[in-house]
Amino acid sequence: MAKPRQGWAGLFNISFGFFGIQIGFALQNANMSRVFQSLGSSLDDLPALWIAAPLTGLLVQPVIGHLSDRTWLGRMGRRRPYFLAGAVLAALALVLMPLSGALLMAATLLWMLDASLNVSMEPFRAFVGDMLDKDQHTAGYAVQTAFIGAGAVAGSLFPWLLDHFGVANQVVGGGIPDTVRYSFWAGGIALFLAVLWTVLTTREYSPQELAGYGEQAVQDTSADTAALAARSMVAPLRWVAAGLLLAFFTSERGLEKEVYLLAALLCGYGLVSLAAIALARAGRPASMLTSIVGDFSGMPEIMKRLALVQFFSWSALFIMWINTTPVVAQEFFASPDPASAGYQDGGNWVGVLFSVYNGVAAIAALALLPWLSRRLGKARTHMVCLLAGAAGYASFFLITDPQWLLLSEVGIGIAWASILAMPYAILASSLPQSKLGITMGLFNVFIVVPQLLVATAMGSIMKAWFPGEPIWTMAFAAGTLVIAALAMLRVEVPGEA
Repeated sequence: MAKPRQGWAGLFNISFGFFGIQIGFALQNANMSRVFQSLGSSLDDLPALWIAAPLTGLLVQPVIGHLSDRTWLGRMGRRRPYFLAGAVLAALALVLMPLSGALLMAATLLWMLDASLNVSMEPFRAFVGDMLDKDQHTAGYAVQTAFIGAGAVAGSLFPWLLDHFGVANQVVGGGIPDTVRYSFWAGGIALFLAVLWTVLTTREYSPQELAGYGEQAVQDTSADTAALAARSMVAPLRWVAAGLLLAFFTSERGLEKEVYLLAALLCGYGLVSLAAIALARAGRPASMLTSIVGDFSGMPEIMKRLALVQFFSWSALFIMWINTTPVVAQEFFASPDPASAGYQDGGNWVGVLFSVYNGVAAIAALALLPWLSRRLGKARTHMVCLLAGAAGYASFFLITDPQWLLLSEVGIGIAWASILAMPYAILASSLPQSKLGITMGLFNVFIVVPQLLVATAMGSIMKAWFPGEPIWTMAFAAGTLVIAALAMLRVEVPGEA
């Protein structure tokens, strides 16, 4: 039996919660550099302060994916409990963020916000696969992407709109302006209500119903455990060695201290892998540790190739989120000082720019992506869209009037729509539905790792080669999207020539 087809109302209810989640992400992405600089952070310290966000995602997403695959709480289902818990905590973090009086408090709340958003977000990816038959996966992820775009538009525009209604956009002597404060508070309420809508208007299929549709509710992991036990200890030891070498190189060359975190993560993954292999060889029952490590090390080939694309795609996005505010304020408003009115005007304009690329993404997800994928296939569609984004980043070097940056955001928005939809549509139709939660969680590691790499390495690169010139970060963003587009040439989608 096939799962019942969902009409537009069903697709709306399944993904409307993502509208609220993306309001939270948009407020975070467009305003956290502004918050940090308003509280006294220097431009060079921004990557270090942003580390909390991707590090949290790296730890939270695989764990939540594993747990949500194995949760069943009666009428609440298996994904919806995580939607609701994450929404409550994220709303609380948004309410508290504007009350930060020091950088440490703001960085801690960023960690809490990102962790909570990830708790809600990761199961939403699997939820589409749970609720829809394979022939509706592309439509389901397109609708989800449209809500992501719409939520991001709303979140990004809040400060700009409040400024135009006369709310104070500058604090004498520095600090977080009222436009940002009220935006975070309104965003917290909107996030909670949107997620609550999806929780109350959807009903998940029970394990018995999934069996009737030919899907296992929980995957048998005995074969995965046996495969993990057969793995060599050499590969994990190489990860540990790589981490130690990176730490030594960082010390010898005097690189930014954030690089030590990357070294620690390499060592940590190696040690965790060694522990998982040892447990599997000892004949222990499958655990969260062995399941996550086994699934990660045994990824299907299509997932590995898409992971490379994700790595470079999200490197570009994270470069943009960290650096767009200082780039626009310095290069287009001639105001690098965070305490100046020009800087705050530039920050508001960044919110408008971010709303435009997200609005373009919402439209492209429903109109452009289905049209292109029918003619070019999912893989080529994604490649074309990534190249459009690269052109958008490169155009920052050709434009002098900030108004014309709106054109740059069109290309970035097309890429953003595809990044949010096409890889997930390809994966959801190619992998076992019973492991969709952990699959999406592990796939999202390749969203998080490049963010950590950017946060740890970009500061050192810019300080060494382009001190005080943040505009060059856009060249790096354009280059990494071109690499991502070329990597799509290696992705072969089943059923596509």
